[in-house]
Amino acid sequence: MDINVFEKTIHWLGEKADYADIKMGESTSNSLLMKDGKIQEIKTGHDTGIRVRVLSRGSWGLAYTSNPSKVDEIAEKALRLSKRVGGDVEMAPYPPVVDSIGPEARIPPSTVPVEDKKRTLLDIHKAASIDKVISTSISYVDTETKTIFFNSEGSSIESGEVRVALFLNTVASDGLQIQMGHDSIGGCHGFEILEGEDLERVGRETGEKAVRLLSAHSPPSGKFTILTDPKLTGVLIHEALGHATEADLVLQDDSILKDRLGERIGAKNVRIVDDPTMDAFGHYHYDAEGVKASPTILVEDGILRSYLTSRETAQRLGLGPTGNARSMISENPIVRMSNTYLEPRDWDFEEMIEDIKYGIYLKGSRGGQVDTGKGIFQFNAAESFLIEDGEIKEPLRDVSLSGDITETLKGVDAIGSDFKMNIGFCGKAGQTVPVGDGGPHLRVKEVMVGGSG
Repeated sequence: MDINVFEKTIHWLGEKADYADIKMGESTSNSLLMKDGKIQEIKTGHDTGIRVRVLSRGSWGLAYTSNPSKVDEIAEKALRLSKRVGGDVEMAPYPPVVDSIGPEARIPPSTVPVEDKKRTLLDIHKAASIDKVISTSISYVDTETKTIFFNSEGSSIESGEVRVALFLNTVASDGLQIQMGHDSIGGCHGFEILEGEDLERVGRETGEKAVRLLSAHSPPSGKFTILTDPKLTGVLIHEALGHATEADLVLQDDSILKDRLGERIGAKNVRIVDDPTMDAFGHYHYDAEGVKASPTILVEDGILRSYLTSRETAQRLGLGPTGNARSMISENPIVRMSNTYLEPRDWDFEEMIEDIKYGIYLKGSRGGQVDTGKGIFQFNAAESFLIEDGEIKEPLRDVSLSGDITETLKGVDAIGSDFKMNIGFCGKAGQTVPVGDGGPHLRVKEVMVGGSG
């Protein structure tokens, strides 16, 4: 695609509208699915998409095509749509950016033979197939994306991203029941991500998790001191706190954190950050509106310090854009998280456990629900253990935790010195984007725990 075409089109739109931008994305993807050691599916895809957004008289017009020769056609369509009805949309000011930045992949996944990828999946399957594991499912995906962004304010940005992800599920049975184990690995680099992992350990431990659940007991019910591992800490921060800081939900009266900037919502040792610049799965250089990625401190010393914003929501709230407008290429950008995490402190794992007389250690997540408007959540842990007199005891299964978002954060009394980021995909308003979440081990007092089975 000739970049000059974009430049001419954006210049023309700039003379006809208050604001306009054009974004083109070109991506290649490869995916493999292995079931019980046998490849079930191999897919290779190549996609090109072009989106034009136009703002006129306070109203957006958007048009999309997968045909690069139709740029002028969709530009005219977006302009017409923007002028149909008036509105009150304004964008927070942001200086024009001219930049070109490539992907940070040492081994582009497109250069790795499919046989090598198959062998990687087979090695994981073999490691996971321990006694009592009756089935494994491994899903692998890689993407290489190039994007070009122009706007009528003078921005011109070219960027590239590479992602690799692998998801493993194991099923164990003792003849009477079945249990599942799950793990995922990946990141925003090339195939070197997998080559740097101990894949045998990942497979074996995921199988062991499923087998261990076969002998697990039902949990007690009531309020307990809980300890969450980095995976569940990340899910808690992303789901319970992160979504409530998204400015569009704040403006829609669907966030418990509306009008609470500067207010204490957590313990003094709680610091929560959203950072698209870090080396994690939700990494990007610029958001979908050409705003440079940067860390946003959401909570510092337990005080709510910021929301996540797009240029439009920032203007409505009287804030600056944080660079959190994200979208699929065919859709309008909306406020999204990137890599959201609880910052570690200085507690050792053993120190966190030894103070617990009777509590529960929860690891991983297998789903849950959050109501950001009411500020309540309910999560199901993938695996749990009873803690008695400072020692990890019997395994528990089907354990859920629930509570009020801010009361739970205020109940934090110990934050670990370890740290791990997880990979995932977050859905919102019909759009899915890659995200990271994580943190250290986390200890919280007086959390409601019960059975979820």
